[in-house]
Amino acid sequence: MIRLISRERPGWRDRAREFGFHFHTMHGEAYWDESAYYQFSLKQIEEDLEEPTAELHQMCLAVVERVVGDDELMHRFRIPQQHWDLVANSWHAGERSLYSRLDLAYSGDGPAKLYENNADTPTSLYETGFWQWLWLEDKVNNGDIPRSADQFTSVQEKLVNRFAELRRYHPGETLHLACCKDTEEDRGTVQYLEDCANEAGIPTRFVYIEDIGHGEGDLFTDLDNRVIRWIFKLYPWEFMLREEYAGLLPRTGTSWLEPPWKALLSNKALLPLLWKMFPGHPNLLPSYFEEDLASSSMTRFVKKPIFAREGANISIHLDGEEVAASGGPYGEEGFIYQAYCPLPKFAGNHTLIGSWLIDDQPAGISLREDSSAITQDLSRYLPHIILG
Repeated sequence: MIRLISRERPGWRDRAREFGFHFHTMHGEAYWDESAYYQFSLKQIEEDLEEPTAELHQMCLAVVERVVGDDELMHRFRIPQQHWDLVANSWHAGERSLYSRLDLAYSGDGPAKLYENNADTPTSLYETGFWQWLWLEDKVNNGDIPRSADQFTSVQEKLVNRFAELRRYHPGETLHLACCKDTEEDRGTVQYLEDCANEAGIPTRFVYIEDIGHGEGDLFTDLDNRVIRWIFKLYPWEFMLREEYAGLLPRTGTSWLEPPWKALLSNKALLPLLWKMFPGHPNLLPSYFEEDLASSSMTRFVKKPIFAREGANISIHLDGEEVAASGGPYGEEGFIYQAYCPLPKFAGNHTLIGSWLIDDQPAGISLREDSSAITQDLSRYLPHIILG
């Protein structure tokens, strides 16, 4: 795993506009960055990232199986008690999921370490499934990268295939897709998923989360008063379960992507339970609930909110001293404590790997760089190749 300086493609911003990649720059800062790229060997991809991703995912599912049958654990995961049945029934009914992303610390040597599981509303999907592959094709055709180079991404193919499979369980139904207003990145992600669903033969309609209504007979409806029977929502379950309309969720008959049981996988309480169930696993970091921290003898750790997004409200503590922290609105539900394992640094950048799963299968990686040790929403996205 090495970082290589690279020439930007001439006119790529015009091409981004042509392909609908409108969030390559956010708040005046570069988000997509092709001034460099990362190179992996095939062995690193297959043995250090792809195989552990598949294993970690199955371990996470084993945690869900345990939590849904244990009231104390449901409480520790801060699932509102009135929704325990919603989450548990979703799991026991085998409600189908679409995708997720594991965030990993990996330097090219030694086992990758799981930071967290973004299993409910992960973004950077379009960049991973389409845009970085287009970058590779252009660079190969320009002679900047050898024709033997490859890339670890089958995201788009797997998404289309997964949607085609899901269509069998919703014959003739329209899939609504939703995200919040005023979030260009989220809107771009949802548009990409809409395109993949259309390619799989699924009719779609878009609606903003804020515009979903309560129709007659306890149904969710869009602005045209169409009943929402099947919907992908880029909106986290921990918010939904606390909304004013949350009491309707068990009664509407709406099928959700992602399903309610994903509220357990996208929850930082997953991490200490993983460590308890699979102690010493090479791809896990020791992690504890607050009440267990003192007995762990851990003095170098990262404090993470049970619910959080995009690196908010995280702090790093080394031998009794807080050395870094990020702001944000989270933390009311409590924190977990994960052993300190700093991200590797390349050319002064802290580099995080996102490992994607579509239909429970590893499907590709994304790389983010940040000048800070805590990766946040404006971290830069860099492409990668496989060579050797």
